[in-house]
Amino acid sequence: MVSAAKLFKDEPEWVVEQLLKRKRAEIADLWEEREANLRDIRAREAIMEQREKKRRRYTEANTAKEAKDLDAVEEEEWLLDEHDEEDVPKFINTGKDETGESREEDQVKIYYTSRTHSQLTQFVAELRRPMFPSSVPNEFLRDNEDHAAEAVKHVPLSSRQRLCINPSVARLGSLSAINDRCSELQQSKTKDKCQFIPKPDNLGETHQFRDNVLATMPDIEDLYNLGKNSQVCPYYASRTAISGAEVITLPYPLLLQKSARDALGIKLDGNIVIIDEAHNIMDAIANVYASEISLRDLARARLLLEVYVKRFGKKLKGENRVMVGQVARVVEGLRAWMENALSLKTTQGIVDPNALLKHKGIDQINLFKLVDYIQRSKLAYKIEGYAAHIETQEVSNSATAFSSIPVLHTLLSFLVSLSNLSSEGRIFYYKAGEKGHGDIKLSYLLLSPTHAFSSISSKARAVILAGGTMSPFDDYTAHLFPNLDPGRITTLSCGHVEFEFSYQKRGDKAMIRELGLAILNICTVIPDGVVIFFPSYGYLNEVVGVWGETDGRQSASILSKLQSKKAVFSESKGGSSDDLLDQYSKAILSEDPKLTAATKTSGALLLSVVGGKMSEGINFSDRLGRCVIIVGLPYPNINSPDWNARIEYIESTTVKQLTECEAPRPRSEAMAAAKQAAREFYENACMRAVNQSIGRAIRHRNDYASIVLVDRRFGTDRIRQKLPGWIQKGLINGSEDGGLGQMMSHLNGFFRSKQ
Repeated sequence: MVSAAKLFKDEPEWVVEQLLKRKRAEIADLWEEREANLRDIRAREAIMEQREKKRRRYTEANTAKEAKDLDAVEEEEWLLDEHDEEDVPKFINTGKDETGESREEDQVKIYYTSRTHSQLTQFVAELRRPMFPSSVPNEFLRDNEDHAAEAVKHVPLSSRQRLCINPSVARLGSLSAINDRCSELQQSKTKDKCQFIPKPDNLGETHQFRDNVLATMPDIEDLYNLGKNSQVCPYYASRTAISGAEVITLPYPLLLQKSARDALGIKLDGNIVIIDEAHNIMDAIANVYASEISLRDLARARLLLEVYVKRFGKKLKGENRVMVGQVARVVEGLRAWMENALSLKTTQGIVDPNALLKHKGIDQINLFKLVDYIQRSKLAYKIEGYAAHIETQEVSNSATAFSSIPVLHTLLSFLVSLSNLSSEGRIFYYKAGEKGHGDIKLSYLLLSPTHAFSSISSKARAVILAGGTMSPFDDYTAHLFPNLDPGRITTLSCGHVEFEFSYQKRGDKAMIRELGLAILNICTVIPDGVVIFFPSYGYLNEVVGVWGETDGRQSASILSKLQSKKAVFSESKGGSSDDLLDQYSKAILSEDPKLTAATKTSGALLLSVVGGKMSEGINFSDRLGRCVIIVGLPYPNINSPDWNARIEYIESTTVKQLTECEAPRPRSEAMAAAKQAAREFYENACMRAVNQSIGRAIRHRNDYASIVLVDRRFGTDRIRQKLPGWIQKGLINGSEDGGLGQMMSHLNGFFRSKQ
């Protein structure tokens, strides 16, 4: 920040002093006005609470009568209403006055998002550690009193699935069922209306909840417990604290989807967005907008519709009758296309959306209007709820309610994708089973996050992508900020043997055995935990198989020799990462001398997969990860339909940009540039996965680990430039030519220096 002396160096000193005095007075007036407003709000809320108590006593005598009037035939709960209310409680206090304007200062907010719930909890723990002074210096204030330090005002946001305290709703399990049931229980005519929703009856509790949130800096568990103790819904009541918050934490889906932001009342205009673990951001956006539906789902949906219409068809009128009929047409049209596709020779491929929508005249239906109706009417919930109600009656076991797959919610997600088709998305089909039998699925994949992310990048005052493994960075600028002036993008990188495992060569048993011997040497000098990342589960299993072999020249297999040095654990596809990590950690951190003496091992060796459960969200800090070994380069399968589509999309859009710009390039030159752009994108996807795995080891300032990159291709400039800056700085020059002896010498020296 430029000092006042430099800014006004040509002005007389008395002018500068007057300007500073006026600025201090403005800051003090703003702060005192805000505090006065807060006192006024609390006073008005106290009056409102007293009025509500009087009203409650006055109407208490009529409660039994009102409850009796609301009691209706049980099945009528599932009948579609003529006019449903919006999915927002009617009496939520948002901290606004009668004019609708916020009574609090319109201050800049920080929205902090990360991939997992545990990562957000870690951030909140760090946010609690520092103590911040008052936002206004004492000398600025008229009374010049010593004001206490101000805590950071933090609000955590999450889904109903994590925050619902109504047992009858929370037990439903699936997020879609919980969302719709919650909305249903807010309707005024529902006999068992949710008692936890903020409303006049619990106004005092809602205000107390809001004040406690802003005063205590809670995480999600704290928010849930606070709501449970206050008997107020934490999902909705947390919104009342947003206007007074300075830092708001939320998981990826709640930030990345505009519909979710709108539902929560999140406004990014002029505010700051921090995206942690941002190496995941492009995949996360694709996952948020992805959808899938199978032929079996559609068969189930058809059955549910038939059951529902049989019971309520004569009572459906007007819009309800038309829209239920259109849903049935969509189900039949998609079923017809998928049944025909079962006879196709190929097991997977890209779907022409126009051909898909022509079946049964789906293209004549306004999908935007149909999606809006399904969401507004809670159609999916009511039909599936009625089916579950019937199933429960038949088996006389309430525990089975809502046990069926929410196929109509799945259909709704797919219809949202169909109604938002663009050049950035593709539909694929995948077949399972024998020709003409089994199942087939339709899957929507967002190929580029550009349009979806633009609603964030265009609104926010600043967007910060934070991560330890963000290299190579070109993809982020090209796909997240394509229209942003490069001068407005700032990057900061902070710092802390011959093998070639290409697809054609990695099956060489001699090379696999040499890899095992190298790792055996590494495990001899490195203490505690060593983690190896392989390019795939299949290759991991292949390597372990070779290491387990013996021949006449050796008395023991390489695998048994490794097990004599360290306890060996291997990640399996579909296995529990928590159990594996727990066993691995105990083998390293155990202080039992009898155990180590019995096994004669020191630490543990973990065999993992790049992109697997151990490569993301797991911290191998300190003793858990003194060495990370990357075996090969994990290029994705370029022949798969989704990667074929990605490559085709990048090439076609690049050619279009280069040939239709102000200074168009020849088509042959544009085609060459397009293929290079596609190759870069493909290679960058591989290197992001590598960098993410590397980043599992060094997790804090005083942590240390060695990183061994086992593939001659890591020695090329093209690949090296796509490693994180702190890794590039730590690379040992010429190590790719030094062989095992040089590597062992460096490792010995490094770990001796740490003793």
